[in-house]
Amino acid sequence: MGQADHRHRENPQARTEQEADVMTDKLTVSVLGTGIMGAAMARNIARAGHTVRVWNRTRAKAEPLTADGAHVTGTPAEAVRDADVVLTMLHDGHAALEVMREAAPALRHGTAWAQSTTAGLDGIATLAGFAADHELVFYDAPVLGTRQPAEAGQLTVLAAGPAEHRATVAPVFDAVGARTVWTGEDGAAGSATRLKLVANSWVVAATAATGEVLALAEALGVAPDSFFDLIDGGPLDMGYLRAKSALVLEDRLSPPQFAVRTAVKDARLIVRAGADNGVRLDVAAASAERLERAAAQGHADEDMAAAYFASFDEQPPA
Repeated sequence: MGQADHRHRENPQARTEQEADVMTDKLTVSVLGTGIMGAAMARNIARAGHTVRVWNRTRAKAEPLTADGAHVTGTPAEAVRDADVVLTMLHDGHAALEVMREAAPALRHGTAWAQSTTAGLDGIATLAGFAADHELVFYDAPVLGTRQPAEAGQLTVLAAGPAEHRATVAPVFDAVGARTVWTGEDGAAGSATRLKLVANSWVVAATAATGEVLALAEALGVAPDSFFDLIDGGPLDMGYLRAKSALVLEDRLSPPQFAVRTAVKDARLIVRAGADNGVRLDVAAASAERLERAAAQGHADEDMAAAYFASFDEQPPA
């Protein structure tokens, strides 16, 4: 893009031709991690016309992306070779660091790294340190949204990183999201991750409350519809409550929009972030325990709405 802009300035008569070149500029993007979110993001990046190389620890999870034009690779190093942008969407900060260490021999200095794993504040600091050591342009870039918005390319990207290189990552963010919210110019400061943790604290609390209200209604013999009718259209009504309730009531917890095991990890990161900054988060801590209990009951790979089951010592009656 930079070269096209330079030629444009030197030869104004070539404006139309050069603008067309800029509009058709395509990137080589490496996506490391093709779980629920990573696969959807890779698919949308490929559909936007970019060259996409993907890697996943379990290769079979990445193979379906070949139907969308993505190239499945055998190693992280193979995936990132000659990439313009590397995007990581893995389980946690430890996994992201491990995979990037495997990719390190093939990373070019100056490559943009969009780190979208929810890694927590300590994790982001460690990952940013790795980026600095390997002369990568680091973007703290977690996303808001679950399976459906990810598949539709309607995520919200929270991003922090140097303005001078944003033109490189912007097409990637545009491909996966409906909008990008820039929170700062220093990815290492973790401003995007901080906002993500705040947002997720609300998601975790709302999900826990949804499960408890359904469990209490059942225990007291109150039809859920009676409760929904009571709050309908008022300040207590909420689309998220209805959406998560429907997953439980209609037994649609699989495939998950956002899995219990991932929600456990995020809830613990939220609690730790609060504690490290002098804030006690009792609801987040209790929600983490509910999610862990649901996972232990066998619901780890179901939607996080399955925290509902943590209200019962035994499986609730159908």
